[in-house]
Amino acid sequence: MLDATMTQQLAQYLGNLREGVELVASLADDKRSADMRALIEQIAALSPLVTASFDGDDGRKPSFEIRRASDHTRAVRFAGLPMGHEFTSLVLALLWAGGHPPKVEAEVLEQIAALDGDYDFEMYFSLSCHNCPGVVQALTLMAMFNPRISATLVEGGAFQAEVEERGVMAVPATFLNGGMFASGKMGVEEIIAKLDTGAVERAAAKLAEKAPFEVLVVGGGPAGAAAAIYTARKGFSTGIAAERFGGQVLDTMGIENFISVPYTEGPKLAAQLEAHVGEYDIDVMKLVRATRLEPARELGGYHAVHFDNGAVLKARSVILSTGARWRNLGVPGEETYKNKGVAYCPHCDGPLFKGKRVAVIGGGNSGVEAAIDLAGIVGHVTLVEYDDKLRADEVLQKKLRSMPNVDIILSAQTTEVTGDGARVNGLVYLDRTSGLEQAVALEGVFIQIGLVPNTEWLKDSGLELSRHGEIAIDHKAATNLPGVFAAGDCTTVPYKQIVIAMGEGSKAALSAFDYLIRNERVEELAEASA
Repeated sequence: MLDATMTQQLAQYLGNLREGVELVASLADDKRSADMRALIEQIAALSPLVTASFDGDDGRKPSFEIRRASDHTRAVRFAGLPMGHEFTSLVLALLWAGGHPPKVEAEVLEQIAALDGDYDFEMYFSLSCHNCPGVVQALTLMAMFNPRISATLVEGGAFQAEVEERGVMAVPATFLNGGMFASGKMGVEEIIAKLDTGAVERAAAKLAEKAPFEVLVVGGGPAGAAAAIYTARKGFSTGIAAERFGGQVLDTMGIENFISVPYTEGPKLAAQLEAHVGEYDIDVMKLVRATRLEPARELGGYHAVHFDNGAVLKARSVILSTGARWRNLGVPGEETYKNKGVAYCPHCDGPLFKGKRVAVIGGGNSGVEAAIDLAGIVGHVTLVEYDDKLRADEVLQKKLRSMPNVDIILSAQTTEVTGDGARVNGLVYLDRTSGLEQAVALEGVFIQIGLVPNTEWLKDSGLELSRHGEIAIDHKAATNLPGVFAAGDCTTVPYKQIVIAMGEGSKAALSAFDYLIRNERVEELAEASA
């Protein structure tokens, strides 16, 4: 199961085990069970602290439990093989079961241990899903550090009937005590916040105690990370406030145009950004969503940013880097059937539609790439484009047109996503040439029609926005408000690219530096030198 490189890496990791780990498998007489047995035997052969047995009686077969030998309540179960994107999750589960300390703040571990209640999590993932490992690892951590928490992590492709029965049409999908808990990417802090009703209030109180920053960066994507690193290197007190660190990069699969790095993946790049930020004295505040900007009343004064938990942070200079999100179609049925056949990530959710008929809405690069990816998994793809021609690169168009299970419909305005009340069963589009409405029978709809900036919260701030809602900036990343700068996909800068966002974040930081050194208050300088 493991190639030579993976075997060598795993052997090195298992050298960090501090105590015994038991692998207990529940197997059937099928190929998946044989593969699981082979994997478990390989793992056990790599460390004298790992033992394997195959006498488990769990109802899900194949599955196996990873548990601490000295305390069987510290355990997690994988149903199906945790390979692909989940190999790292497997490694971490082994290390944590074996007593190796996680790279998590002590405060987070204390919050996990303090959760009062019995929580039985079941979470479904796909091996191609780049958003799933974060949830898998968060639940694994919680199960390992609180004996009243259990976690079963199910590879949906190996349990197709179960996925169908529970209506799972998007991953990651997390159930708690038998009921739906959450759909989509979550970190451990987000899960704790949903379980611990007092967590929000404590977080707000903690933010309220913070002294004003010289630079406050709102948003934790590539632009925000670059901006914070640059201002911290200038010696300014810097904070990052973000709903989730990494931003939309977390939802990006393959990245092949990040100069000097031939290939990487979004979650990996986001982790590297966070690690780089962690090298500096930057106050990173996660799970906070900005709701209002209150500009300084005088030059050099403090701007105030209000957040959804009631907290307010102040700063001499603010850099806005709130990024963008997937644009919705805005048609009947879209919201109703989200995660019930309406999806936005072909890499994550494509495997759940194996052998089925799906549509991709959008003829740009993202739409055509999604159609190409899905064509190798699903039964049939219908690409629907509003324009009378595709807008994707020619090389992508040629690839798409060469695929036998793809139809392309041009000059088509999607007007409705239809369903049976439980899941998608088709879409309706207006033929813009004939003026007639047409229906297409489908089981999934993937929407790929571009981005919308996350700037609604700024509309009453006095900040100038474009007609598309983007923050208007000049060539120095300055807005119309003194001391307020902006960078990345939320701005009017053309070409929404990761490498451009990083450059714009750096530019905004240098402009903030220039602003601050030219607008320091004389009385404060005198106090500092006294």
